[in-house]
Parts: sequence; C-alpha cells; structure tokens
Amino acid sequence: MTDDLLGLAHALSREGEPFVLATIVRCERPTSAKPGAKALIRLDGTVLGWIGGSCAEPVVVKEALRALRDGEPRLIALVGEGGTGSGRREGVLEYAMTCHSGGTIEVYIEPVLPKPQLVLVGRGPVVETLARLGEAVNFLVTLVPSEAGAERISRLHATPRTFVVVATHGAADEEALEQALRSEAGYVSLVSSRRRADAVVQALRARGMPEQLLRRLRAPAGLDIGAVAPEEIAASILAEIIQVSRPQMGHWKPAESAMAGSVRDEGRDPVCGMPVEIESALYRSETSGRQFYFCCAHCKQAFDQNPARFVGTAAG
Repeated sequence: MTDDLLGLAHALSREGEPFVLATIVRCERPTSAKPGAKALIRLDGTVLGWIGGSCAEPVVVKEALRALRDGEPRLIALVGEGGTGSGRREGVLEYAMTCHSGGTIEVYIEPVLPKPQLVLVGRGPVVETLARLGEAVNFLVTLVPSEAGAERISRLHATPRTFVVVATHGAADEEALEQALRSEAGYVSLVSSRRRADAVVQALRARGMPEQLLRRLRAPAGLDIGAVAPEEIAASILAEIIQVSRPQMGHWKPAESAMAGSVRDEGRDPVCGMPVEIESALYRSETSGRQFYFCCAHCKQAFDQNPARFVGTAAG
C-alpha cells in the first residue's frame, strides 16, 4: 500500500496536482492505528490509504484541506479516552476524541504543492540570467517569445504563485502586460527604463486598464540596488520576486471548481466535537425539532441515551 501511495504521489507531483501526504508518527495504546501508516488526500477530499477510523479520518481531511490552502504542514494529535495529550506542546494541534478505541494518534500532515511558476516573456541577457537563477531556486521556468506573449499569457492558468516578467523591449509590451495584469498572477513586472515604464502605464490606462490593476505593475522591474549590468538587473528582479513571493509561496490558490467537492456544509458532533459533513452524515438524531449529526454510532448512542446532557452546548 505504501509503495502504491508513493507511486501515486510521484505521478501527481509530475502532473502539478496538489495533494497532502498524512503519516501517523506516534500512537499510544489502545488504538488500532500503527506508526508509519499513510494516506494521500487529494484536492477534492478523496482519501487513498488508511489513517484511522470514522473519527480520525474527517479531522485529518479537514486539516489536509487547510494545509492545501495555506501551504503549511502541521502535526495533529487525536486524543481519545485514556490517552495522554501533547501537554500543549508548541506546534501541535490537539483534538479530543471520544469515539475511537482510545489512546492517542499523532499525524503529520504534509502538503505537496506545485512549484511556483516564473514566466519570462521576451529574450536577452536579463531573461537568460533570470531563467538560470529561477531554476536554481526551484521555480518552474517558462520562456515565452515576445511575439507570443499576450496569447500565451491569456491561456496561462495563473495563480498567486505565478510570477510574470515582461522583457520584450517595446515589442508588444502593452499586450502582454494587459493579459498578465488581468490574471491572478502574484507578480507582474516590466524590464525597462523609467521613462519607458511611464509610457507603457499611460498606454495601458488609455486602453481602459483599471487603476487597481495598474498598481500591481512593478516597473521598472527589480529592487533598487544600483544594478547596471544585465546579470545585476536579473539578480535585482529575482530578489524582488522572492520578497513579494514570501506571503504568496504558501498560499497556493486552487481553482474554485477544483475545490467544489471539498467545500460542504458541516455540523458538529455534540458528543465529541468532531466536524461532520452534513450531506454524507450516516448518523443523525432529531431532538426538540433540531437535527444533530454524529461521526460514528458510538457518539449517536451516547447522545440518544441522554440528549439533555449535550443539547445545551451543541451547535446542532
């Protein structure tokens, strides 16, 4: 099973599809889980592998989808009856569980996101140096000829982790920049003199480009470090991209359609506090005209035996 999951993880990485690899790193008896057990969680919430029972899996999926949004790994502790918690250790997210076999399960959740993309439109020493530097810092570098810039960018699936540098030296600058600025790219810049940059901004404004989009343009490209040689200019641009990218690098933004299957209404189990997807909940009870949802039969049974004990604090 592990080999199958790792093979799928490799295939998804090559295709640029984001996913989460969840690994049980510690268990405390009694629990049926074992250290080293793994599951792969895809963008739509699909789970491949085994990471725990009906209580553990929903929490892992919930945190996995959060990890895909913020790009941050996390360590979660699922603490059952008789189990010992993390003692409020820094960096551990703790969930109290009442419905698995007991003990404690700690799961490391690791998001695997597509590489950030560096799109270079144009040619010349600055572009050539940027391409080498970008690959050195693990960007996926795409070179686009000047004459194809606007058309290629219009078809580009840009995200906040896409960084576009236009260096066409007057050959269709405006067309390429207009497409880039209207996309979701996290960074758009123009390699030019300040005078040329001002002229391009005026031309874009005349085309009807909204001011809030024009404010996204960084022109001339690069941090002001006194760069003169093409290699120095390329270094200043990469430094600016890194400066801008730090808040963006972890925030991979999936297409809304891709996340549609994972964004669903949730209730909360009034017994153990687990989030429960309402649409697919197998265990339900109705009391005083209110509907309650449960992660497993154990919680439903506990609730049905004494609803008054749980109704007061339940969200329903």
